[in-house]
Amino acid sequence: MTTLAQYLNTNATTPALNDVITTVTDVGKTISQLLRKGALADILGEAGNQNVQGEDQKKLDVLANDLLLDALAQNSHCAGVASEELDDATPANIDGSLLVLFDPLDGSSNIDINMAVGTIFSILPYQRQGQVSENSDFLQAGNQQLAAGYLLYGTSTVLALTITDNVVMFSLDPDTNDYVLIEDNVQIEADTSEYAINASNYRYWRAPMQQYIDELIAGETGVRGRDFNTRWVAAMVGDVHRILCRGGLFTYPFDTKYANKAGKLRLMYEANPMSLLIERASGGATDAVNRILDIEPLDIHQRVPVVLGSKNEVDYIKELHLNYGDK
Repeated sequence: MTTLAQYLNTNATTPALNDVITTVTDVGKTISQLLRKGALADILGEAGNQNVQGEDQKKLDVLANDLLLDALAQNSHCAGVASEELDDATPANIDGSLLVLFDPLDGSSNIDINMAVGTIFSILPYQRQGQVSENSDFLQAGNQQLAAGYLLYGTSTVLALTITDNVVMFSLDPDTNDYVLIEDNVQIEADTSEYAINASNYRYWRAPMQQYIDELIAGETGVRGRDFNTRWVAAMVGDVHRILCRGGLFTYPFDTKYANKAGKLRLMYEANPMSLLIERASGGATDAVNRILDIEPLDIHQRVPVVLGSKNEVDYIKELHLNYGDK
């Protein structure tokens, strides 16, 4: 039985990376405990304010954000922290060598109905040790990530993590309060018959994405010649976890619903860390055409379209978009 501490001692590239991941996952234990208490801990319902994204915050959104921010600010290896919930990054320790970005509670609309939610995190190198970190320090492409992962708070609490060329999973043992290794080399099948998409936005999608979903719905009677199933958790962390466990496709494509938003998902807090996990598990991750991990960010809250999962489906969607552009 391998614990997270043992795994990090063997595989983390530096003691600093080991320590920062431990800080994030320790806070995850606290969030997991709060979620188990639910209404008994007075964590359900609205917080009464909005985040920088203009979204109504849940009570646990705010609490999870504060727990992570406070813990990382006290970690000597952490130079700065950026949260999906806050306008600007928060400087931490000027001698730190790492930057941490996180979505404290992905899928928070699921909290009140007792469905899956999670914490997503990304760790980047800090290049200006000895100086106070700024928003611009976080503007690094996803291919620069030193580690990425998520904590899924479901029927059990599961950690998916990548710090080397592969993806591993741990489950939080409620008896010992340790994360225990359950998968040492997660792999995604290249083919799949499952997909996840918010179909209510169909009328706002570009033509190639509409064509793709039309083909899947047509199933064995259409050009694909086989049936597909839809699965939708309404929390990216839940949909990505399913893909890592049994394959599939997840997409929140470009749409025209809101003119000022290129996509719904945030590049730095959601798309980049999830794309690193998916790629290292042999899947693919694009904005429908371009590799997500190669996108050069312009803003810490930048949004992007996302298509990720089983590689053959990701490539098929890319081909549809490229062919449409040639017409």
